[in-house]
Amino acid sequence: MAAAENLVTTTTIEQPSFLQTSFGRNIALGVGAAIVVAVMVAVWMWSQQPEYRVLFSNFTDRDGGAITASLDQMAVKYKFSEGGSAILVPANQVHDIRLKLAAQGLPKGGNVGFELMENQKLGVSQFLEQVNYQRSLEGELARSIQSLAAVSAARVHLALPKPQVFVRDQQKPTASVLLNLQTGRTIDAAQVSAIVHLVASSVPELPPSNVTVVDQAGNLLSDTTKPASGKNLDPNQLKYVTALQEGIVKQVESLITPLVGQGNVRAEATADVDFAQVDTAAEMYKPNSPPAASAIRSQQSSEAATAAAGASGVPGALSNQPPGTATAPIAGGAPAPAPAAGAGPNRKDSTTNYEVDKTVRYEQKPMGGLKRLSVGVVVNYRRLVDPKTGKVTIKPLTAAEVAQINDLVKEAMGYSKERGDTLNVTNAPFDGVDKPAEAPPAQPWWKDPEMQELARQVAKYVAAGAVLLFLYFRILRPMLRPALRKFDQITEVPPEPVKPTLEDIEEEAERAEHEAEATQQVNGYRENLNMAKKLAHDDPRVVANVVKAWVGANE
Repeated sequence: MAAAENLVTTTTIEQPSFLQTSFGRNIALGVGAAIVVAVMVAVWMWSQQPEYRVLFSNFTDRDGGAITASLDQMAVKYKFSEGGSAILVPANQVHDIRLKLAAQGLPKGGNVGFELMENQKLGVSQFLEQVNYQRSLEGELARSIQSLAAVSAARVHLALPKPQVFVRDQQKPTASVLLNLQTGRTIDAAQVSAIVHLVASSVPELPPSNVTVVDQAGNLLSDTTKPASGKNLDPNQLKYVTALQEGIVKQVESLITPLVGQGNVRAEATADVDFAQVDTAAEMYKPNSPPAASAIRSQQSSEAATAAAGASGVPGALSNQPPGTATAPIAGGAPAPAPAAGAGPNRKDSTTNYEVDKTVRYEQKPMGGLKRLSVGVVVNYRRLVDPKTGKVTIKPLTAAEVAQINDLVKEAMGYSKERGDTLNVTNAPFDGVDKPAEAPPAQPWWKDPEMQELARQVAKYVAAGAVLLFLYFRILRPMLRPALRKFDQITEVPPEPVKPTLEDIEEEAERAEHEAEATQQVNGYRENLNMAKKLAHDDPRVVANVVKAWVGANE
């Protein structure tokens, strides 16, 4: 009984999982295909995403809100950089958007200009009008100063005193300028002076000495407490001297280079420039010229006759003496007429005024005159290369060649002996003259910024294409292949029925007969199996004896 029970086998049918069913496989296939398509779309959108560049940076919150609102109206995509300090827009729209925002007056820079005067309300007091005018003037000056490249932001404070009736009580205006410089940028004395004069020229009665300029670190840039000694040169004068010396050096080197070759001449110049402005007024008088060569300014003559007078004088022996005898004149000529009886001698007076020889000269010498010029020139030895061996030898220039170079340099520098100019031309070997001149290495193409940008764009599209092809051929296509095969089978057009021949009918009949025999054999096996199962269930002893007989026979 136990042996018969051991022969009974129980068959358990397991339920297939959801993914093992055809419906589950279709759902999983659809979800996987959707994920792959989404990844492909994301890769494509990433490859088509535009490059963003900075539109504006370091703007105030008010300007930032106005700019973003205008960008929303223009339907322009934008984003903020890390920290929100800059607004980024597509690179191909930066300049167009800047022009459109400039037409709207953006960004305003946080300063209020003369547009404040356009919204005046009715009934505004004179004091409020003056305050608005001062605010507008400060804002316009701050905008003008912010246009400098080194200035990031600026604030201007004006102190405008009230006008007084008496001149002695009037006060001059003052101004203070606070500069916020760009990161890593500095401002020189010439630029500070330009800012001072810009503010002073924009406010009436404001002298430059009353303008103070301070940077964001609290450094006083315009120190007006130091008196101007006049001994030191200002930046403009130093720039003029430097430009003059560089111009002379350039002229000398450009003239000598064709004779000795490129890089074989060095020149330096030192100019002594007189920046004193002299005004001279001179009045000179020369010695008197002879009357015949002098110009008569005025002439006056007078003649008078006097009546004969009676006896006069002190009585005595001397006064009673008769007059002496007349004498002839020294120069020849007719004797003078005798005076008429009872008449006195004639009197003639003549006055002649001559012009004085005077010279008045006014002379004004402009500042920046050249007082003295010194130039030093060093010429390299001549370099000779043997065409056969390629050996380089050096040879000094001849005396005639040095003299020729000396004369050319004098002409180029404008040599003046009266002015005290000096010139020194030296012929000496340069360090490394025996080595051939090496051309500067060319920049490799892969370091060119344009080529780098092009390479980034190409790599971007190539990477996107490679990812798309991989996802399609390796993942999406194998997943969709069974579904496409079923779809092809469903959509396949059934072939037209072929009329069977006699041979086909005979082959079909034989096939059917064989299939019937195989079916009969299978059915007989199944019937015998069922009978054995039934016998084992009804009389297990018989089955056990049969099994024992089989086991004994096998032994």
